[in-house]
Amino acid sequence: MNAERLPPVIFLMGPTGSGKTTLAVQLCRQLPLEIVSVDSAMVYRGMDIGTAKPAAKVLRQAPHRLIDICDPAETYSAARFRRDALTEIADIHAHGRIPLLVGGTGLYFRSLEQGMTELPGADSAVRMRIEAEAESKGWEILHARLARVDPGAAARIHPHDPQRIQRALEVYELTGRPMTELLTQNLRRPPPFSIIKISLRPSDRGYLHERLGRRFLDMLESGLIGEVQELRARGDLHPALPAMRLVGYRQVWRYLEGQLDYAEMAERAIAATRQLARRQLTWLRRERRVRVFDCLDDRLPDKVLKFLAEHRNMGVSVI
Repeated sequence: MNAERLPPVIFLMGPTGSGKTTLAVQLCRQLPLEIVSVDSAMVYRGMDIGTAKPAAKVLRQAPHRLIDICDPAETYSAARFRRDALTEIADIHAHGRIPLLVGGTGLYFRSLEQGMTELPGADSAVRMRIEAEAESKGWEILHARLARVDPGAAARIHPHDPQRIQRALEVYELTGRPMTELLTQNLRRPPPFSIIKISLRPSDRGYLHERLGRRFLDMLESGLIGEVQELRARGDLHPALPAMRLVGYRQVWRYLEGQLDYAEMAERAIAATRQLARRQLTWLRRERRVRVFDCLDDRLPDKVLKFLAEHRNMGVSVI
């Protein structure tokens, strides 16, 4: 089917701290849009401060779908996101509106655009064994092992990205086959909608890094430590869970365990946040058919609206 005849979906992508939520809310004031979150952290209930979840006032103005949909004890996968997002997209289209997918989780965006192979679900026993080995030997050793059993995955995954290293090794242990091989079996059927891709990137990466540092310190002042204390007090959560491995939560958990002092915790969390932003920017540079905007541009909303007006299948005039 001609892409212009398909209903549109907007991808608003960008690194953490690039102002995606603010821009999305501004766009919703001008266009018949509904926001679907594409964020692997915001899915968890009770994790608001450290995930930079939109404030209640913002959510009243511009509701976000797919936030607060699972418990921190659960594992939320890209496959589950794809199923959930396709349901939300179809519902938004059925009501005559346009889905605006907003976030920085590249794998989630890719699962919608390209489809994906169903990988085995998480296995807590395997994950805990890998986690324990990493604690004793270091993630670099496990990354080297990954390079032996799945060179393709090792080439894609940074040695300092423990969550993805763990997942790739877990898939190999559960199936006996490299995750790269399983993923290449994907049929990659085109999605039932046309995609308009927008990427936010900073013209001054140093300024973004400074912003990320200030943001984490603001999170601490806003009660992030108390938020993690409440999660620990539940008794059913542990550091190996994906939710507790999220940037910021992992470091605060270690601080509460007495493994880091306050200054070390803040320093490591800020460094990890900046590393996350760098990985996200690396992924964004590989994206094709995408319009790039400077997230530091004061006229960003106007420029994005003008760009969207160029797409006839949006069905509305925005200038």
